[in-house]
Amino acid sequence: MLKKLLIQNYAIIRELDITFSDGMVIITGETGAGKSILMGALGLALGDRADAAAMRSKDSKTVIEAVFEHKAGTGLDAILEENELEKEEEIILRREIQVNGKSRSFVNDTPVSLSILAKIAEKLVDLHQQFDTLALGSQAFQQDLLDIRSGASALMSDYSRVFGEYRTTARKIATIKESLQKAEQEREYKLFLLKELDELNWRTGEGKEIEEELNMLTHADQVRTGIAKIGLGLSEGEQPMLSALRSMVAQLQGLQSYHNAITPLAERMNAVHVELKDIAGDLQSLFEKISVDDKKMDAFNDRISTAQRLAKKHGLSDLNELVEKRSILEEELSVFEKSSHALEGLEKDLDRFQKMAEKLAGDLRKSRQAEIPQLEENTQLLLKRVGMPNAALKIALKPVELSASGIDLVEFLFDANKSGQFESLQKVASGGELSRLMLVLKSLVADSMEMPTLIFDEIDSGISGEAAKQVGMLMEELSANHQLIAITHQPQIAAKAEQHLFVYKKEENGQINTGIRMLSQEERVQAIAQMLAGENPSEAVMASAREMMKKG
Repeated sequence: MLKKLLIQNYAIIRELDITFSDGMVIITGETGAGKSILMGALGLALGDRADAAAMRSKDSKTVIEAVFEHKAGTGLDAILEENELEKEEEIILRREIQVNGKSRSFVNDTPVSLSILAKIAEKLVDLHQQFDTLALGSQAFQQDLLDIRSGASALMSDYSRVFGEYRTTARKIATIKESLQKAEQEREYKLFLLKELDELNWRTGEGKEIEEELNMLTHADQVRTGIAKIGLGLSEGEQPMLSALRSMVAQLQGLQSYHNAITPLAERMNAVHVELKDIAGDLQSLFEKISVDDKKMDAFNDRISTAQRLAKKHGLSDLNELVEKRSILEEELSVFEKSSHALEGLEKDLDRFQKMAEKLAGDLRKSRQAEIPQLEENTQLLLKRVGMPNAALKIALKPVELSASGIDLVEFLFDANKSGQFESLQKVASGGELSRLMLVLKSLVADSMEMPTLIFDEIDSGISGEAAKQVGMLMEELSANHQLIAITHQPQIAAKAEQHLFVYKKEENGQINTGIRMLSQEERVQAIAQMLAGENPSEAVMASAREMMKKG
């Protein structure tokens, strides 16, 4: 509920500090005293656009501060958490207009954007001014009202959750499809690159091995010639080394019996002979294996050339990086495949969510259809009470594709004069009619709907007598569980107040200022009597005023 409103330097208000009670609060006063200015100031605190022209004095800033009682567990908590604002027992909305015309917004002394201020204010105040058709004309408001009356709020909550999953899944599918479409050409190119690398099948270290093979093949003739000459020196020729060494070993062995030191020398020389003989055999084997193979050398050159070309193509500085590049391409293509598989799974989820949403939407339609006749009838009865006997409300369900509202679009249509022609509210209802219709509809859902402080600016436009009395009674009923603040000119409405605030003009230092004060019980009687009969009411009128103020 709204507890206090502080206004400084706004229009003809120098400074006001207003305290509000709960229940029904009525604001009355002299014409031009500033009642509507109060609403304008409150509107600024609630996020309306600022106008520097509304500043009373250009020498100091304008400050509007509204203090609200905050009950935990309401829809406001989520907004506060989302914007990292503390959840205090009081919520203070403050608006400042600097002397340069710039505006600043605060929530509990924390600077916020104007949009966040307005979003929070929506949860605190329902400000319904004459000719303000936004809320009543809102499809969301109309749908909420019908669902609350039909007891389908929980069903709508389930539907919203499932439809949210459906919409989120649809967005994911669209994103993946878009990325897959964009990646298709790139995928084909990457497949081509991977095929090239697969065909090459390069191994880490292979470049060094090929260089060694090419080096050997290039010098094969030179190596064979050298091996042949060494082999000739060891085993053949006029004085082969192995034959000479074998003869020397035999000579030493013949001398062993004459000196003990010769035996180990003979054994060592024999070991050298055996080793050289093995070397000669290995050289012969190597000679036979080495050959000049131009085809093999061409193949190696082609392979190293292909590897170098691919490395340059991929911007690689080392041939060994081809192995890693191949792995990277495989991983990138596997991501594409994973996205394709994910798309299949999401499409199955989408189908499942769609069927669930369609089932819930069908249940919503049945619930709404069942409630519509009763809501239309109750609305018409209350409209008669508030002085609109010829008015009627018709609620249409227009079939639509699966949407946030279900498979129906709820639309309230209005006929003010039994014309039989029902049109949208904005087209056919006057400001006063809309205000009374809003009061009627809100009174029908007051016990079921979480509503903030309700503020009505001149809801009594165009009515008097019994109609005004009935409006007052409806407002009184509505205020039993909700704070309701109304600016009125009707004594029948003012008589129902828990708190009566009187706005007046006063002259101070040659300037006109707006003042406001809470009326005592006797002052209220006087004020209501004056609303009934003018400046100097008779005792009979005073008695009538007292009668009107009696509860029950």
